Amino acid sequence: MLEHGGRVRQAAQRYGIPVEAWLDLSTGLNPLGWPVPALAADAWARLPEAEDGLEAAARAYYGVERLLPVAGSQAAIQVLPRLRPPCRVGLLANSYAEHRQAWSRAGHRIQSLADEVEIEAALPQLDVLVLVRPNNPTGALYPLQRLLAWHARLSARDGWLVVDEAFMDATPELSLLPHLRPGLIVLRSLGKFFGLAGARVGFVCAQAELLERLADQLGPWSISGPSRRVAAGALGDRLWQREARLQLRQAGKRLHGLLCRRGLRPDGGCALFQWLETPRAEALQDALAQRGILVRRFIRPASLRFGLPGAEEEWRRLETALEACL
Repeated sequence: MLEHGGRVRQAAQRYGIPVEAWLDLSTGLNPLGWPVPALAADAWARLPEAEDGLEAAARAYYGVERLLPVAGSQAAIQVLPRLRPPCRVGLLANSYAEHRQAWSRAGHRIQSLADEVEIEAALPQLDVLVLVRPNNPTGALYPLQRLLAWHARLSARDGWLVVDEAFMDATPELSLLPHLRPGLIVLRSLGKFFGLAGARVGFVCAQAELLERLADQLGPWSISGPSRRVAAGALGDRLWQREARLQLRQAGKRLHGLLCRRGLRPDGGCALFQWLETPRAEALQDALAQRGILVRRFIRPASLRFGLPGAEEEWRRLETALEACL
């Protein structure tokens, strides 16, 4: 199992600080997520049904004709590599590691790519290119037209461009979804922007034939009934979505400014997190953890990812802790 953010219980045990006393900034989730209402009892008593409105709400929200609900985009990440025979797959060296592990486990040959220059050079030999956009953890966003050009070159030989847009909801105008076409597979998630990571709901947007093959691999009832109801409500709440986008963009700028004031100028990020390379990553993560603040550390390159605080008290707590640590 790869390491991920959000392991508060593990941190609590290591540092001797109660779970409820932690400020968890390690996951990149919206700290002010969609307010989940109470659910009727029948949500727990009946098998999930596809005709409950979730697919319709998702198609309207994403603006696509076809999609497949999955148990978080992680479910698709695990299964997509099984839908192709072993081939050559390009992935960014510094990106969400579950993609690399899934394609590698399925027997594909992995080519690590540092940047768009290396992508361009490697593309003639690739069958699949997998990108996270905005990239996790760097926040990098390759231009739309360049992505479409890469896709055209891949699809000409039945290749795929797989784009994980888990952090895209705060900037939907940058999404590839309006340009969906054969050989382009876009993954979306309700975990980040909506703050509903525990619901385990995501979507795969692609051509019908691929979605059918993926659904066959995943089997029935991939998402629980309660999660389906919550997801449909969140996707249909346009007022909350507009307010959340404004709030997150402001919070992202605020976090960037806070880190800059402490001499930690970010090297990248997006509305939901800020990322910085620093040789002091391990020491700074430990110093913050001793004060009950959890941030995500990456080893190569040595770096930290800071998620957003929520309440004003949490913002003050982070600034005070950074002042003490530095």
